[in-house]
Amino acid sequence: MARIELRGIAHAYVPSPVSEKDYALRPLEMVWDDGGAYALLGPSGCGKTTLLNIISGLLRPTRGQVLFDGVDVTAAPPQRRNIAQVFQFPVIYDTMTVSENLAFPLRNRGLGPGETRARVEEVAELLELTPDLRMRASGLSADMRQRISLGRGLVRRDVAAILLDEPLTVIDPHVKWLLRRKLKQIHEQLKVTLVYVTHDQVEALTLADRVVVMNQGRVVQVGTPQELFERPADTFVGYFIGSPGMNLLPCTVEDGAVVVEGQRLPLDAGVCARARAAGGELRLGIRPEFLRRVPEGTPSSVRVEVTQVEDLGRHKLATARLGAQALKVRLPEEERLAPGEACWLELPPRWTMLYAGGSAIP
Repeated sequence: MARIELRGIAHAYVPSPVSEKDYALRPLEMVWDDGGAYALLGPSGCGKTTLLNIISGLLRPTRGQVLFDGVDVTAAPPQRRNIAQVFQFPVIYDTMTVSENLAFPLRNRGLGPGETRARVEEVAELLELTPDLRMRASGLSADMRQRISLGRGLVRRDVAAILLDEPLTVIDPHVKWLLRRKLKQIHEQLKVTLVYVTHDQVEALTLADRVVVMNQGRVVQVGTPQELFERPADTFVGYFIGSPGMNLLPCTVEDGAVVVEGQRLPLDAGVCARARAAGGELRLGIRPEFLRRVPEGTPSSVRVEVTQVEDLGRHKLATARLGAQALKVRLPEEERLAPGEACWLELPPRWTMLYAGGSAIP
């Protein structure tokens, strides 16, 4: 396993970049600890695969250094970095059996037959492939093939890190959760450094100890799943994470309060002062999960009109109008609300955030 350090890494696919817009990956500094599980999360084209390929050695960055355990490997090819990479489409040999596919990386490194067999059996048991070891790889299901591909990375005890690039994209939805659970279990058992690229927030928040959220070639926030959900540092993070995402409402700041559609909400005076000083468009942010229906007159509450209620089984999702703005509200299953009803919603100050120019006001 390895501690991976990125120093001033940036990359452009155009020759001789001169401005920031020429860079597909904007300058960043980052450290990933030995044995950690990390996810690179963001929409298509945000730079996450570019960053993964720089770490693996498939791509040399335009600027900056990549260090494994303090050793500069920026110019080193993938085979000298001692990493395993699992791609979106499984890379396995159809003419070989499952056992032969798992043994292939070990035989290439000259491991003896006894040690190879023992390691293959160990990894096969971990991935629940033991009954299939003698089967040919051709004709196996997509999830089986992806487990073999993952096993080829795990079979080497000396691997520095496992890099996974959208490995569950081609897997049927009903078996994705099984493989997510298996990946989580593998990491907990082996404590291998894991870097997982995905556009799926459920995968990222389920698998990773820390999530790197990317947008337009930038790292916008790094944090635990809880930190990203509760305290998004950027409006993009608030909107991108969550289902539905954070409510983001245009607002103004007046005399120690936030004003949204003519309704005043008290907020910390220091936050209000810093928001006024920061400049840029101001937005109030609150997650649907933190809004509560309350009696009229409750502090920090606003009057809304319900326009839609969806029953999602364990909870309800309501859409409400606050002046010209729409609010999404997660409600308990037993809550009785109907379209056309007016009610009061509390925005607890603890969970209400203020953003200036897209960035959270601390």
